Amino acid sequence: MAYSKPEKILEITTENGVKKTKYLPMQTLILGFEAGAFIALGYLLYIRVTAPLPETFQGFSSLIGASVFPIGLILTLLAGGELLTGNMMAVSLARFANKISTGKLAFNWLLVTISNFAGSIFVAYFFGHLVGLTEAAPYLQQTVSIAEHKLEASFLQAFVSGIGCNWLVAAAVWLCYGAEDMSGKILGIWFPTMTFVAIGFQHIVANMFVIPAAIFAGHFTWLEYIGNFVPVFLGNAVGGVVFISMAYYRSYRKNDTSIKKSSVVQPFMKSGR
Repeated sequence: MAYSKPEKILEITTENGVKKTKYLPMQTLILGFEAGAFIALGYLLYIRVTAPLPETFQGFSSLIGASVFPIGLILTLLAGGELLTGNMMAVSLARFANKISTGKLAFNWLLVTISNFAGSIFVAYFFGHLVGLTEAAPYLQQTVSIAEHKLEASFLQAFVSGIGCNWLVAAAVWLCYGAEDMSGKILGIWFPTMTFVAIGFQHIVANMFVIPAAIFAGHFTWLEYIGNFVPVFLGNAVGGVVFISMAYYRSYRKNDTSIKKSSVVQPFMKSGR
């Protein structure tokens, strides 16, 4: 499986970050909806797989759920989609490289946030609530338990958890951009994503599905959700921007200043007389 070195991945990611800001608003909204729905479907799969397992399999259950969840990010990156956590890394990298303005970065994040939420809510309401995929026993108990665990975290806990999450998700996007074939991209996405899910870090778009799914079932409130949304959003931003985008930009960017060749001192040769 062919792959690029970090210096090349930096160039590819920067180009992708610029490209994302050049999409028409409607294009960004459509692709953002797709990404939000894909992540939600990955989480729905997690719930459907893990809920029937007995409590004695709790640790093994988390591993199984984490191993199937990455399908959402795989679909987003390979089939097409605009995901907020990935854009927090790629678009900010384009900003560090002075390829785009801060205004374009903020506008992209805003559109993707709105459209990711729309896609996630669509799956939570129509598939989870109307079809009942998150509300029939034993799936409702699992959905509510996951949402409760996320909502009971303090602001600081949710913020730090968000950092850990997007440190790994942004790394998965980075590896995907570095792989040159589909199998390499899938592997690059799979393991970092599986890791953040197994650990239990908080992902802003995943939470857009599981917490509203619990709310539609009559548990918790939208105000409680907002209290979770803010710290997780900020934590995801720090994880993607600081720990991947800024770190790798500072490490692998090309030096723009030309290096002057030092003059070579020729050895003094005595001339024959």
